[in-house]
Amino acid sequence: MAKNVSAADLNLDLSQSDEKTLFKWFIASFLFGKRIQQDIAVETYRVIVEKHGRDTPRKLCNCTWQELVNMLGEGGYTRYDESTAERLLELCKKLHDDYGGKVGAIHEASDNRKDLEKRLQEFDGIGPKTVEIFMREAGPVWY
Repeated sequence: MAKNVSAADLNLDLSQSDEKTLFKWFIASFLFGKRIQQDIAVETYRVIVEKHGRDTPRKLCNCTWQELVNMLGEGGYTRYDESTAERLLELCKKLHDDYGGKVGAIHEASDNRKDLEKRLQEFDGIGPKTVEIFMREAGPVWY
C-alpha cells in the first residue's frame, strides 16, 4: 500500500496555522478523500492550486462549474469531475457563508475535536475518510 501523501509532500507547513495553508490542505484532503488514485488526486491538487492559483476560498468560488470540471479533467480526476466540481463550489460557499471563508474559523467555532470533526462532515462531500485525512495533519497543530 502506498504511503499517505502528507502536507509536507505538497510543500505545505501547517505548523504556522496560516489560513492559506489550511485551505490548501483542506482542498487536498477533500480530493484525497474520494475513491481515486492518490497520484491523480495530487496532480489535480497541483493543477487547481498551483497551476491555476485557486488557493483561497474566494479564488476557488470565483470559478465557474465548467472551469472546475476542466481543471479536474486536466489533473486526470475525470471519474467524478462533475459532482466534484459541484461539491467544491458548495464547499467554498459554505465556508464563506458559515465561517467567513476561513478554515481556521471552523476550529475556533468548535468546542473540541469531536465537534470540529462533526462540523467538517457538514460540508457536502466530506465524510469520515476526508476528516481523517485532514485531521491527520491539522489535528496535531490544533490539539
